[in-house]
Amino acid sequence: MGFAFHAQSEGLLELYQAAQSYDASYQAAQAQLDAVSAKTEQVQAQYAPVVSLQGTVAQGWQQSKSSTDTYDYTTQKNEMDGTMSLAFSQTLYSRINELAMTSAQRNAAVVELALATARQDLMVRVSSAYFDVLAARDSLAFVRAQKAAVGEQLAAAKRNFEVGTSTITDTREAQAKFDLVIAQEISAQNDLTVRQSLLDQLVGRKDLKPNALRLPLQLPAVLGTDNEWAALTEQYLPQIQSKRTELELARLETEKARADTSPTVSLTGSLGKVFPWGGSNTYVDQTGVNTFTRSRDTQSGSVGVVVNIPLFTGSTRGAKLRETLALEDKTRNDLQALTRNAQQTTRTVYYGLHSLAGQVKAYEAAEASSQSALDANRLGYEVGVRINIDVLNAQSQLYDTKAKLAKARYDVLVSNLKLRQAAGTLAESNLEEIDGLMVK
Repeated sequence: MGFAFHAQSEGLLELYQAAQSYDASYQAAQAQLDAVSAKTEQVQAQYAPVVSLQGTVAQGWQQSKSSTDTYDYTTQKNEMDGTMSLAFSQTLYSRINELAMTSAQRNAAVVELALATARQDLMVRVSSAYFDVLAARDSLAFVRAQKAAVGEQLAAAKRNFEVGTSTITDTREAQAKFDLVIAQEISAQNDLTVRQSLLDQLVGRKDLKPNALRLPLQLPAVLGTDNEWAALTEQYLPQIQSKRTELELARLETEKARADTSPTVSLTGSLGKVFPWGGSNTYVDQTGVNTFTRSRDTQSGSVGVVVNIPLFTGSTRGAKLRETLALEDKTRNDLQALTRNAQQTTRTVYYGLHSLAGQVKAYEAAEASSQSALDANRLGYEVGVRINIDVLNAQSQLYDTKAKLAKARYDVLVSNLKLRQAAGTLAESNLEEIDGLMVK
C-alpha cells in the first residue's frame, strides 16, 4: 500500500481514523473477527435442515432358462431404470450441538474483545507518534531560537573585543557555545525527521503536519483515585473481559465432557420413485408363444424420528472430564493473575500521570524564573557586573527548560490516554477532547 501526500495540518482523531485502514496489526484483528463470524455461521448451520436429491439411470439385461415336464422357457429381461429420491433430516435436539453453538458465540466475543484491544492500542500508538513529532518540532524550534540568541551574543562579544571593552575569552566562550548549538540543531533536525517518518509510516500518509497545542494551555485534570481507576480496570479492560469469556469457554468444555452420553433426536424423511423403461419377454421354446410383461413404476416414502443414545463411549470420558476441570481451574487462576497485574499497571500509570502533571507546573515556574535570570544576566553584562558566559548559560537554561516543559505537556496528554487504555475506557471521544486543545 502506498503513501498519500498531505501537507495541511491534521488533528489527532483524523489521523487515528486514517491509521485504522492502513495499520496491519489492526487490519489483522479485523480479519480475524470476520473469520470467526463465518465460523459461527458454520456452527449455526448444524441446526438447519439437510435436504438432498439423488437420481440414477441404469441399463440392465438378463436372460434365463427354465423348464417343466412339458415345456422349456426362455426369459429375457431388457430394461432401463431411472430412480429419483429426496431425503430430509433435521436435528431436533442435541446437547452437544447446543454447547458447540454457545462456544462459537463465546469465541466470537473473545475476538471482538481482541479487536477492541487493538483499537485502543492503535489510538495510543498514533497519539504517541503524533506528540513525538510535536515535541521534536518544538525542540528544533527552541534550538534554533537559542542559536539566534547565541549568535547575537557572539556578535556583541566580537564588537566589544574590537573596541576593547571585553577580552578574547568572551568571544571564544560565545563561539564555543554557538558551535555546540549548531551540533544540537543537527541532532534535533535528525530526530524530527525520524519522528515524522514513524508517524507517516503508522498512518500511511506523507508530510503530515500535526496541529500544535493552543497556548496558554489548561491541561485536563486527573479525576478519581487510584482505587477507582483500578476498579474500572477490572470492569472494562478488554483483556480481562476476554479472560472471563475464556473461563466460560472452559466451563462449556466441561459440560461437553459430561454431555458425551446425552441423546440426540433427529427427524428424517424420504421420498423415492423408480421409473422403468422396458420389461421382460418369456418364450415357450416348443410353441413359440411369447409373453411380454412391462415393468411398473414403484413409489416409496418414509418419515420418522431417530433417537441415538450412546451407551458406552470408552474409558476416556472420565479422563476428559478431569482434563477440562483442570483447564477450567487454570483459566480461573490466569484471570485472577491478569486482573491483579492489570490493576497494578493502572495504578502505576495513574501515579506517573500525577507526577507528570506536577512536573508541568514546576517547569512552568522554572521557565518564568529562567527568563528572569536571563534578563538579569543580560542587564548585568551590559553594566559590567556579569560576564559573557553567565548570559550564555542563562540562555541555555531557558531554552532547555522550554523544551522540557513542552515535552512534559505532551507526556501528560499521552499518559492521560494510557491511563484510560489501562482501565479499558479509552474511546475516540478522548481523542476529540485533545483535538479541542489544539490550534485548528
